[in-house]
Amino acid sequence: MLSTTARPWIEATLPVVLEHGEAITRHFYQRMLGQHPELKNLFNLSNQSQGEQAQALARAVYAYAAHMDKPLQISPVLDRIAHKHVSLGITPAQYTIVGRHLLASIGEVLGEAITADIAGAWDEAYWLMASDLIAREARLYQERHWSVGGAWPDLEVSALQASSEDTLTLTLRAPDGKPLPAFAPGQYLSVALPLPEMGLNQIRQYSLSNRPGEGVWRITVKRVRGEAGRGGEGVRPAGCVSTRLHEHIRVGDLLRVGPTAGDFQLRSGQQAVVMISAGVGITPMASMLQHIAHTQPERPLVFAYAASSPEHYPLREEVESTLARLPQARYQLWLEEKGSEQASAGALPGRMALDHPSLGAWPDDADFYLCGPMAFMQTQRRTLLAQGVDRSRIHYEVFGPDLFGDLQ
Repeated sequence: MLSTTARPWIEATLPVVLEHGEAITRHFYQRMLGQHPELKNLFNLSNQSQGEQAQALARAVYAYAAHMDKPLQISPVLDRIAHKHVSLGITPAQYTIVGRHLLASIGEVLGEAITADIAGAWDEAYWLMASDLIAREARLYQERHWSVGGAWPDLEVSALQASSEDTLTLTLRAPDGKPLPAFAPGQYLSVALPLPEMGLNQIRQYSLSNRPGEGVWRITVKRVRGEAGRGGEGVRPAGCVSTRLHEHIRVGDLLRVGPTAGDFQLRSGQQAVVMISAGVGITPMASMLQHIAHTQPERPLVFAYAASSPEHYPLREEVESTLARLPQARYQLWLEEKGSEQASAGALPGRMALDHPSLGAWPDDADFYLCGPMAFMQTQRRTLLAQGVDRSRIHYEVFGPDLFGDLQ
């Protein structure tokens, strides 16, 4: 609980911190990584260069300060952050480094406007958030029997398969043949790759695309290609990790991995499930779908998916053959570009529209799961809310910094 002396200062300065939030967090990353270059191994440098990481941090700090007395609103945000931190192997000691540089950046960006009282109030707010996150992360590490700060294990690539024109599916197993731990359908896995040309390791998260209990972990990785703007200037750099996985990894190679994590999980129970995805966002849905088919084949299910073309539909044969075996499943596909008549059979043209008659009425008390590009999820979520779906039943996964803005 924020002290009575700190609360008025936080409330008074929230608008200023929000206005300058991105400038503060950009300054923070430059300051911290300049003095602690080893921490570059923890951060996605592509997100850093695009400014997405700074936006996400600014939003998280502001959201916590504005909603710290509303646990029902802030707890899901903290859970999401805690899972991401566990997937990166964040340790309690690193919160001290972050806190020192973040609070220094607030003072250096806002200058004389930050008095000793204001600085003390924000220090108190930061450590309330940090203590809450450290406790949540400790529980998650304990559940996974994971040594905090210890070396990550190496897993062997036992199979590789092109699952669409731009995605590659990798199956990982323990080198000693022992079954890998179970995970919750919808969760993700961290992969750490050395990038000699950058002198760094880089960590990326990939949703597990197989069902739990198989003794192996499977990820389906989209190759991120660079996009050029006017005059040849880069708008988005090519994915350094996804490119290396696609071009250099072979069966028998070892990949260093972190613990499974993620609060985007299939809820237990008998209620209907509505899965809404696009592009490579199908990967956690594939895991959920396989789990339902294996454990609850009679569970009502709606599967809505959108792709740019048949060639860019990952895991299609597996997904459609599984749906065909489920008596309570409804399926609708959208394709922006048609392929052959057979490949486009049953697909609607253009982008996904959740009010299309082919979907019918949503099942009563269904849980909705969203995954795909940010603009796609925002559009579908707005449609669901307009249709009267309670926001507590809409769950989503974000690839990269969480800019969804649930608390905005």
